Amino acid sequence: MKRIPVSGPSITEKEIAYVTDAVTNAWYANANVYNERFERAFAEYHGVRYAVSLPSCTSALHLSLLALGIGPGDEVIVPDCTWIASAAPVSYVGATPVFADIDPASWCLSANSFAACITPRTRAVIPVDLYGNVPDYAALGEVAQRHGIAIIEDAAEAAGTRFRGRAAGTFGVTGTFSFHGSKTLTTGEGGMLITDDEAVYRRVLVLRDHGRRPGDTMFENHEVGYKYKMSSMQAALGLAQIERAEELVARKREIFGWYREALADCGELVLNSEAQDVRNTYWMVTAILPARLGGKAAVIRRLGEQGIDCRPLFSPLSSLEAYAATPMAQAARARNRVAYALSEHGVNLPSGLNLGREDVARVAAAVRGLLAAPAMQDAA
Repeated sequence: MKRIPVSGPSITEKEIAYVTDAVTNAWYANANVYNERFERAFAEYHGVRYAVSLPSCTSALHLSLLALGIGPGDEVIVPDCTWIASAAPVSYVGATPVFADIDPASWCLSANSFAACITPRTRAVIPVDLYGNVPDYAALGEVAQRHGIAIIEDAAEAAGTRFRGRAAGTFGVTGTFSFHGSKTLTTGEGGMLITDDEAVYRRVLVLRDHGRRPGDTMFENHEVGYKYKMSSMQAALGLAQIERAEELVARKREIFGWYREALADCGELVLNSEAQDVRNTYWMVTAILPARLGGKAAVIRRLGEQGIDCRPLFSPLSSLEAYAATPMAQAARARNRVAYALSEHGVNLPSGLNLGREDVARVAAAVRGLLAAPAMQDAA
C-alpha cells in the first residue's frame, strides 16, 4: 500500500532548468543574478518595493524585530497556536512574547484577545497566517494603529493568500515568508522579508551581512550582524516557483476542494474556513475532529497504521516546555481557551502538491472510518 506523505512540493522542468543554470553559471560576475531576479519577482508579485532573500522565515522575523529596535523590556504579542518560530525570534532579541488567543473560525490571532493583551510595554504584534488563512487584518490594524503597535506579519504558510484583494505579507511594516520543502512555494529551505519601508529595508541589508553596508568592498564591519543569506541555487528554485505561484495556489485550492466534497456530510468534522473576503491557499488541510476520537495523537496513530501520514495542529506555545514555566505562559493557559480547545483535536491531513484525487478519496475514507468507529482513548 502506497504511503501518502503529509506534504511536499511541485517540481517541474522549469525548476530543474533554473537550478542547473544557477549551479553552472551563477558565479563570478553573475553570483547574485538569481537572488536579484527572485527578489524582484517576489516583490512584484506582492506589490511592494523591497524583498530580501534569506535562509528562513525565522531569520526574517528576527531581522524585522532588530530593524524596529525591539529588545529587552519590550513585549511582542504572538498567537498562542502557531509554530515556535513565530515566537523564538522575540526571545532572541531579549523581548518577551505574550501569547494571545485565536479566532475559532480562522484559527488566527483574535483581534479581541490582541487588544486585551496590550500593555504599556507592547511594541509589536506578530499575526500568523495559519495554514494559509489570515486573521481579520482590518480589525487587527485598527487596534495596532490606535495603540502605536508595529505589525510584523508572519506569512510563512500563506504565499498567495489574499485578504480583500491584497496579498498576505503586506499588512505590516514587514511580511515574512518560508520556503521550507513543505511549503506551497519552496527553495528547500529559505525565507523572504518584504517591506515598503526604505529605512527598515536598508537596516535589514546591513544586519543580514555581518554588519557590512551594501556595496562595501573593503570588508568593513560597522557592527556585529548576522549571516542571513540565500544561495544562488535556492534563489533559482524560488524564481521558478514564484513564476508558477498562481498555478500552485490553484492546485492547493483544488486539493482542498476534493477534501471538502469527500467529507461534506461529516457533520462532526470541521475543515479550514474561508471568509468571504479571503482567498485561502490551504497550505495544510486541517480537520478539527470530535473529542470522542480520543485526541490528535490517537487519530494520527490510527491513520498512520493505514499508510496515511498526518501532523498535529500546533500545540499552544504556552504549553511547550520551552515557555511553560514563564509567567506569560501561565497567564496564557488560563486565558486562551480557543487555542487549547482546538489544538487538542486538530490534525493536518495530507496536503502535498503531488496528491491525486484518488489519494484524497483514500484519506477521506479513512477519516470517515474513524468517525464511524467506537470511541477511542488517546494513548499519547
